[in-house]
Amino acid sequence: MQPSFAYLVSMHRNKTYKQENLDFLYRELARLNNPAGIGELLRSLLTPAELEDLASRWEILKRLHRGDTQRKIARELHLGLCKITRGSKELKKEGSIVKEILTRKE
Repeated sequence: MQPSFAYLVSMHRNKTYKQENLDFLYRELARLNNPAGIGELLRSLLTPAELEDLASRWEILKRLHRGDTQRKIARELHLGLCKITRGSKELKKEGSIVKEILTRKE
């Protein structure tokens, strides 16, 4: 059964407003240029569990960047390999902003 035209229009609108909101947030984060303000905004928008997940993802990326194996990270952080594999793929991307940030941090 084909989705209705109204359903397709609704899906497009949802994607449009979501992307517009993300673009707005990206600009505002860039404008803040203030770690305390960015932290306050993230704590306002995200649940404690979402913030913990964000911190775990960053830890995965740091460990992958320093050369830890995916299995070692999974074992030590009690995480599934799928989450770690995603980070590994991101670090392998050409022009990865994550890799650039981690390299700059050293």
